[in-house]
Amino acid sequence: MFVITQSCCSDAACVSVCPVNCIHPTPEERGFGTSDILHIDPQACIDCGACADACPVNAIYPADKLGTRDRVFIDINADYYKSHPDIQSGYAPTGAELPGMAPFPEVVAATDDDWPGITYPDLPKLPADLRIALVGTGPSGGYALRTLIDRTEAQVTVIDRLPTPGGLVRAGVAPDHPGTKGVLHSFDLLYRDPRVTMATNVGVGAGPDEITPAELAEHFDAVFYAVGASESRRLGIPGEDLPGSTSATELVAWYNAAPGADSGPPIRRGGDERATGRAVIVGTGNVALDVARILVSPPELLATTDIADRALAILREQNVHEVVLLGRRGQDSAAYTAPEYRALAAIPGVDVEVFDNADGQVPDLSLPADPSRRRIVFLFHSAPEEIIGDSRVDAVAIRSGGTSHKVATDLVVRSIGYRSTPIPGLAFDDERGVISNDDGRLLDESGRVIPGGYVVGWAKRGPNGGIGANKMCAIATVEDFIADAASGKLIRTRKAPKAFGSLVRKRVRNVIGYRGIRAIDRLERRRGAAQGRPRVKFTQLADMVGAAGRCRR
Repeated sequence: MFVITQSCCSDAACVSVCPVNCIHPTPEERGFGTSDILHIDPQACIDCGACADACPVNAIYPADKLGTRDRVFIDINADYYKSHPDIQSGYAPTGAELPGMAPFPEVVAATDDDWPGITYPDLPKLPADLRIALVGTGPSGGYALRTLIDRTEAQVTVIDRLPTPGGLVRAGVAPDHPGTKGVLHSFDLLYRDPRVTMATNVGVGAGPDEITPAELAEHFDAVFYAVGASESRRLGIPGEDLPGSTSATELVAWYNAAPGADSGPPIRRGGDERATGRAVIVGTGNVALDVARILVSPPELLATTDIADRALAILREQNVHEVVLLGRRGQDSAAYTAPEYRALAAIPGVDVEVFDNADGQVPDLSLPADPSRRRIVFLFHSAPEEIIGDSRVDAVAIRSGGTSHKVATDLVVRSIGYRSTPIPGLAFDDERGVISNDDGRLLDESGRVIPGGYVVGWAKRGPNGGIGANKMCAIATVEDFIADAASGKLIRTRKAPKAFGSLVRKRVRNVIGYRGIRAIDRLERRRGAAQGRPRVKFTQLADMVGAAGRCRR
């Protein structure tokens, strides 16, 4: 029997190769895209291993090969089917009952007459020589590219503002979750396709060294924006701008080695700085739990990951002994997923304590944290009212239930949601925090659809859903593009195919192609191998450009 574990990305590649339909929810079923993980039916699994081979993030293992930490997922997979009796594994023809289909299918010879529900879709005929620009290389961009390559004969130019592709998979996934980053391997195969041109280290906006959205629309038949939602929402309380108050976005970028995020959290070193040894995180989503886990994890564990050297040097000092997470409502309304919460219990030497009292009964946290222990404390029914300090953060005033109290802290991290960053030249829905669109089709300032303009992922629908949801979102929008192209709704570019390359080289000093991307990757891995780590990332753009050399596609 095979089991799906915590690092599942809901890519659903495993679903498509399973010969007995024993992995649920499938993309066609309720709950796909919102379920924490996919689940293998233990009664129907035939141990063929096809799912494990297809998994892009190495999340599927034989049950008898699981370590102590992951054996809980045997029950999690099985419990899904106990609580969803309507989910049936196996295949059956539409309108026909064949023997042996539940719960374990037999091999049945079937003819076309046994499958009356099958319909064959019409494949639209697309214009020849389509040219497409794709801005962004995170999961949404990767799945949009895969669908474009599979479903069309178009030439695709992939653009990213950073020299290295990956988006939030590279710069947002916690370094101690390396399995999730495995999805990038499948995208790398796409970047090698002869119909794909990589143009990284290229920004899109209104800057003097950037390409404008209008120029993209002028040079391509269609433009897809897959730029995510990386701007952190604010708390809107007094003291939020004090030194020592930061966002999860900035902190994650710092420890994930994102270029331009050189300033680490001002964690006090003790002595004259009167350190409390405590950090407060406002929010209980997966990112909040990631930050808490990184701050208190043993440095020897982090030293085996691709965490930034700049972060490892500070975290090795172990100046944070305690992290307090604040949830406005009760534990049943927390935004984290069950696997992320379970991961906290697996941190060696770290206690997890939960206070979920609507009447405001909470521990006294007004004094510095106990330096002899490490713990993570959840305070539910609690919200910050003010961040207190003269020249920097000293404490947070919190209301728990009907009681106000202070929590002494060195660091306050807000993790209460995200929004897309506006791109000059594109209409922006400020209320929703997304690029203005009608189910993926770009809108102008007047609300009219822009022919050939599309947006996918979090920039389309807001910061909800993981990799699996982004995959379905990207596929749906590409299908809309195909329908538009087939019906003649695109405005075809009159620019020569090489015109965009000439424009980019004039505007951007160091454009990096696929060979340059690979050169950066090889050097990072070589630096990591010398330290027994997966990679040591470059943190400066100049170093990345230098590593790429003069490589061009």
